[in-house]
Amino acid sequence: MKGLKKQRRIQIIALAAVALVGATGLVGYAMRDGINFFRSPTQVVEDPPSQGEVFRIGGLVEEGSIVRGQSETVTFRVTDMNESIPVAYTGILPDLFAEGQGMVGTGSMIDGTFQATEILAKHDETYMPAEVVDALKEQGVYVDPNKPES
Repeated sequence: MKGLKKQRRIQIIALAAVALVGATGLVGYAMRDGINFFRSPTQVVEDPPSQGEVFRIGGLVEEGSIVRGQSETVTFRVTDMNESIPVAYTGILPDLFAEGQGMVGTGSMIDGTFQATEILAKHDETYMPAEVVDALKEQGVYVDPNKPES
């Protein structure tokens, strides 16, 4: 009788372990295209992404860099005040998108230009995406807009 209980317990534990491994595998498989890593322009220059790799880039829209074409394609440069990356986006930009403001784009590098499929802009005059703030702080150029000047 004791041998049967022990055998049953081992079977349940083995079945639970197989189910856990299977569930983890399914979640990983389902998320493989949904995980986009954030990079600053400096990180993109120092460690270029592989061809076709989808990632997020963020920084400030460089002053004087926005060029609106005949179609819906807009080109501009995104900078972290250390490096600058050209960006091309076809579509309608957010209303709050402007030069000198924070932005985050999702897309991939093609021939040295970041081809964005999505552009996110700041929410108000003081908001900047957390990833952009972290990248600017890492470069030592972040200035807190809420901090009074001394």
